[in-house]
Amino acid sequence: MEKKFDIKKFLSNNAIIILIAILALAVGFSTQNFFSANNLKNLIANVSPRFIIACGVSGCLITKGTDLSAGRQVGLAACLSAMLLQSVDYAARMIPGLPDIPWFLALLIVMAVMACFGAINGCVIAYLKVPPFIATLGMQTIVYGLCSVITGNQPMGGFKPSYSNVALGAIGPIPYLAIFALIVGLFMWFLYNKTRHGKYMYAIGGNENAAQVAGVNVTATLIRIYVLAAVLYGLAGFLVGAKAGGASTATGFGYELEAIAACTIGGVSTNGGVGKVPGILVGVLVFEILKICLQFLRVDPAYTFIAQGLVIIVAVALDLRKYLAKK
Repeated sequence: MEKKFDIKKFLSNNAIIILIAILALAVGFSTQNFFSANNLKNLIANVSPRFIIACGVSGCLITKGTDLSAGRQVGLAACLSAMLLQSVDYAARMIPGLPDIPWFLALLIVMAVMACFGAINGCVIAYLKVPPFIATLGMQTIVYGLCSVITGNQPMGGFKPSYSNVALGAIGPIPYLAIFALIVGLFMWFLYNKTRHGKYMYAIGGNENAAQVAGVNVTATLIRIYVLAAVLYGLAGFLVGAKAGGASTATGFGYELEAIAACTIGGVSTNGGVGKVPGILVGVLVFEILKICLQFLRVDPAYTFIAQGLVIIVAVALDLRKYLAKK
């Protein structure tokens, strides 16, 4: 027997997506250049690194956790990338004697360093049973402090062309940034849907005690989730630095909240056990389209933050409503 399509439930579950789609159409038809190729390129450039960050955060949310250190880890990754990939003839080089390093080697170094922070997060949460909110809030502050120490709170620029080209280059009409995001998206889809790790992750999110009784190694799975998240923050930070042409301790500020909001809009439940990669992409797109719409409407940036905050609250409230309705 086929299920009847419930329009009320559909509208309730996708309220934010529908409202922002209507806003985008209204802005598109009332302003110039909204539906232009340049604006599309700008959207792709903004969505790509944020999608990678949201993919990292999604695993934490699916297991009823969170990662409030995501934004600061992205910022540290951007600063480390900047330090490693400044031009050898740049006068204000952070590490003067450093030899010329290929960008892909620098990326591997940055991802390895960030994996260490993810492992610490995972161990504190899995072994010490510290709530993820508290553990990652502490890590957020630690990472910010470390970033301030190693950079001396100095903004960095003077990147070599090969690094800048990672963000600015393209294969035909497809930007390199989008290719990185696509590879990450396909990898995460495969990991979540076709591997034992994915099954364990959803099982922990559904009921951690039941998963443990069923033989799931909860500790190892949680550590892997937070390590993978940190590696993705490393990649995103590397791309954010290349895209911006500079990095500082302010890089990545608030990105973790955007990622959590995007995941929630895209159907990743804060109550655990639910979430799909295509939904994460939709959530990131919706959040970025909202920001672009407000820019085209010449809304004061201060009000943009208020609008984003309201979207976060509404997204989580709707998610909780769905969860309570199932109980």
